[in-house]
Amino acid sequence: MVYKTRHFNRWARKADLPDRALCRAVVEIRQGLVDADLGGGIIKKRIALPGHGKRGSTRTLLATNKNDRWIFVYGFEKNERANISDNELEALRLLADDLLVMTETQISEAASKGSLLEVTDETQKSSS
Repeated sequence: MVYKTRHFNRWARKADLPDRALCRAVVEIRQGLVDADLGGGIIKKRIALPGHGKRGSTRTLLATNKNDRWIFVYGFEKNERANISDNELEALRLLADDLLVMTETQISEAASKGSLLEVTDETQKSSS
């Protein structure tokens, strides 16, 4: 399953980054197309905004076990900042530690409380 944190969701809405782009990004990651493995369960993936190429668009950070858990935790646009600080990366690694050990029940509870939101590709749902 693919999720995003509440914080990431707010940023993605402001950046106009749709869930279908996040789903495509996870497909690409599964195919080995990762921009950087930052360690501690955090990977960096560039995602193009609608109407833009990847070079000038968004950078997303995911907590993942690279198997069945994909959680978008942080995003920024390249024109806003070059990268995250070492302290931010360490905080994200600690967050990844917590997120990646959650049970399915804990994830469901977090989703029902709104701290995690499931990422869905509405174009796939409408065609099924």
